[in-house]
Amino acid sequence: MRPFTSTISIDEARRRLGEAVRPIARTEQLPIARAAGRVAAADIASTGFVPPFARSAMDGYAVIAADTVGASHATANVLTIVERIFTGHAPTLGITRGQCAEISTGAPLPEGADAVVMVEETVPAGDGRVGIRVAATAGQNIGRRGADISPGDFVVRTGDLLNPSRIGALAAIGRADVEVFCRPRVAVLSTGNEVVEPGEPLAGAQIYDVNRFTLAAVIEAHGGQAEPHPPARDTIESLEAALAACDGADVMIFSGGSSVGERDLILDLVERHGTMIFHGIAVKPGKPTALAMINGTPFFGMPGNPTSCLSNAYILLVPFLRATARLPLYAPRTVVAPLGRTIVSQAGRHQFYTVRLRNGVALPAFKGSGEITSLSQADGYIEIPSEQSVVDEGTSVTVTLF
Repeated sequence: MRPFTSTISIDEARRRLGEAVRPIARTEQLPIARAAGRVAAADIASTGFVPPFARSAMDGYAVIAADTVGASHATANVLTIVERIFTGHAPTLGITRGQCAEISTGAPLPEGADAVVMVEETVPAGDGRVGIRVAATAGQNIGRRGADISPGDFVVRTGDLLNPSRIGALAAIGRADVEVFCRPRVAVLSTGNEVVEPGEPLAGAQIYDVNRFTLAAVIEAHGGQAEPHPPARDTIESLEAALAACDGADVMIFSGGSSVGERDLILDLVERHGTMIFHGIAVKPGKPTALAMINGTPFFGMPGNPTSCLSNAYILLVPFLRATARLPLYAPRTVVAPLGRTIVSQAGRHQFYTVRLRNGVALPAFKGSGEITSLSQADGYIEIPSEQSVVDEGTSVTVTLF
């Protein structure tokens, strides 16, 4: 057995993780139809007007406002209809005094018109005429040219998350594609002689690989591109071969082998090829977590136990991945609920304790570091500070939801 190099607090681990982030610099061009959720890598300004023409904001009649002075429900001002204008069709005639044009919402305003009267404020007058029953003011019910966007206006800035509305703004100015930052390539694999791929038969003391799949799901959900690799055996030669196979990744994540046992060889791998940033965090679950730099690439040694691994992925890996991908800070939802049962926590370790919510009550869900159902059957977790050893039943706790 070998001691942890130096067990640090969760706050110190977060600080060191922040310093180790290398925001992705590579970019690629994507069609806007595939760019949602990505991060813009260039400023984009409009070269035209949106809308490109003055248009009606209502179904009704395009008029000259002066022709409607004095109009009322009792005494309608009668105008001659010279044209019907629909969306997608440019007007063929302008209007002059005493004339109007029937117009659809979004259709271009004819020359000479300076207001639109909604159809509800009109009445048929026969012989191609309409009665206007309300006085209009210039500009009424009209969307002016460039009311939304003018030439030179920026619709996207470098670093903006391309949410649906920004995708819409790009479409509105006619952009078919956009330059975005690439998703970080994240190599991920499990280690251990006992680890077998799901779908294969188990023999002897073997277990199915869990961590590669939970980690890959976290990576894909938070801006990364997971690159799974087969499990590595508990030999330095197998680990070095696995490390070589991960060459070119922006982040590397190995689960298992990061503790202090005779076959926990991640320390030896780092010693041969890189520099350890930390090894061991005063948290439960997930103490045997390591962060190193190997040839300039961040390398995570995650715990082998599924609950420890996934718990620290939520708490430490997610913020790191999002910063690497240039995504906004993660802000999970929280709820406050009374604790349904007393929890005893290990003093000296900051605990992330899983709970499930039932009828507004937070019930303990944690079984152990090796049981994936500690998380799969939980709705979130509460944090128990290192100096606190007991959380009494009935205490109001803040649940961070998965």
